Amino acid sequence: MKKHWRILQPDLQSVQRLSSELNCTPITACILVNRNIVSVEKASRFLNPSMQHLRPPFGLKDMDIAAERIGKAIRSNEKILIFGDYDVDGVTATAVLFEFLQQAGANISYYIPHRLKEGYGLQEHHITDYAGPHQFDLIVTADCGTASHAAVRRARTAGIDIIITDHHSTSGKLPDAVAVINPQRSDCDAGFEHLAGVGVALALVIGLRKHLRESAFWTNRPEPNLRELCDLVALGTVADAVALIDENRIFTRIGLDVIRSGPNRPGLVELLKRCKIDPRQVNAEDLAFQLIPRLNAAGRMDHARLAAALFTVTDSEQAGRIADNLNGLNIRRKKTEKDILGEIRTYLSNNPQELNNTSLVLAHPDWHLGVLGIVASRLAEQYYRPVVLISMKEGTGKGSARSVPGIDLYRGLTTCSEHLETLGGHAMAAGLQLREENLLRFKQKFEETVRVQTGKKDVVPEIVIDRSLHFDEITDALIDEIETLRPFGAGNPDPLFLARNIRVSTSRIVGENHRQLQLRQPQADSDRAVSAIHFNVDTGRPLPESFDKIAFRLQWNRWNGRKVAQMVIEATAPD
Repeated sequence: MKKHWRILQPDLQSVQRLSSELNCTPITACILVNRNIVSVEKASRFLNPSMQHLRPPFGLKDMDIAAERIGKAIRSNEKILIFGDYDVDGVTATAVLFEFLQQAGANISYYIPHRLKEGYGLQEHHITDYAGPHQFDLIVTADCGTASHAAVRRARTAGIDIIITDHHSTSGKLPDAVAVINPQRSDCDAGFEHLAGVGVALALVIGLRKHLRESAFWTNRPEPNLRELCDLVALGTVADAVALIDENRIFTRIGLDVIRSGPNRPGLVELLKRCKIDPRQVNAEDLAFQLIPRLNAAGRMDHARLAAALFTVTDSEQAGRIADNLNGLNIRRKKTEKDILGEIRTYLSNNPQELNNTSLVLAHPDWHLGVLGIVASRLAEQYYRPVVLISMKEGTGKGSARSVPGIDLYRGLTTCSEHLETLGGHAMAAGLQLREENLLRFKQKFEETVRVQTGKKDVVPEIVIDRSLHFDEITDALIDEIETLRPFGAGNPDPLFLARNIRVSTSRIVGENHRQLQLRQPQADSDRAVSAIHFNVDTGRPLPESFDKIAFRLQWNRWNGRKVAQMVIEATAPD
């Protein structure tokens, strides 16, 4: 697929000033300026994130109302239910609220719905069939609830108060809850729109702890240390792929420090063992590609309460059994995902006209709903267009949608609402439900709205380069400086460099489809070869002896106590 290579052009004076005042290489200063970090103060906060840098979240709309109502429930020993979403963001948000309220002595329980049997969000039957019969006085949602109008009305009728904590996009009127803490609501200007659901949950905990402190609640019991919750916040934040800036960067960096310093959560200890990750070396990529898929596998293939139990269990032996279960579910998840992906690719090969559209909408009765989001992400990346995959059963379709940069998925799907039964999500990911008879009309309307968003221009993947880099500039000190910019993710991508006129000295396939290389740059002063790895290559395609240019990342490759400089190749040209 054609790709557009774009080299960023930072302000050179800002680069020189930062390099001088921070005593770092101009390369690192260039990366910082590319991320709009141009002052020494901002750079210092970025490089040394601290809980002290957190902005007080008390300006979030309804924060004071929520804190007061929960405080009353704690003091009166009312029955409180945390109702969470089934993804990792929702499960960690649930665990954060549950753990804090448990430490505060609250009469607390949690409930996470079954993804396939119950669907997303708080619904009326959760009130009539569970919360009512169990006589709960207060429900606090975690990473959901903004669209739960009917459930909130039903709860009010039953005499149950509801507090919503959420971060999903809002449209129209909010539910008539006691409080709706959602930084996305139009009348909230607190500036926390970047938070994941677990970040909003922690914001409530911060507000509640302050409210209880002011009423001398902590006089006779230890006040919880919120830093100890940041391992959960880091997991949820990375899992939801929100921008790792401001509070999100602080939460993730501190959370990783908590894990590295010796995790005191038995479930996390056991899961790290199953992933063969040394806790002292864990990074955001380990969370994203090792821990989070296993945690998400619970909700996708079985029930997300397994993941919640992993976080709340105190016995190591029980935690080990749960971790083993999650490992097995993840193996099943990968096979199911691979089967569906292969089936779709075969279909597209036989029906190439489908790729003439700017979007891809497909449905099938046998697809496992739990993995459709992952498969949609893979297809969106491969074919670079919004993808909607629908599992159609008994006349009703439930689906997952994923987008690409530059196309607002939620806005596009909203214009198709007349053909949908339910819709929720944000710009890059969404879930939906429709009737089978509306599928064709939805597909046509969605294609129209995507075409309107893209206009006449082709939507092609863009490779954004931080800086051209000569092999002579690759040093141990540079890689060490790049390490200080972690954690990488949305909003703070792993720095990408460009090198030209590259020759391949050696090459071999490792694993199933990864290529390990030794590369040289003939015009370099030294004739040293640099180790490189190119993941997920087409092994049947002949490798050229040289490249006009490569886009690559730099990192340490740690193995058996040693570390060596390594390039991770992102793209090559000719490609």
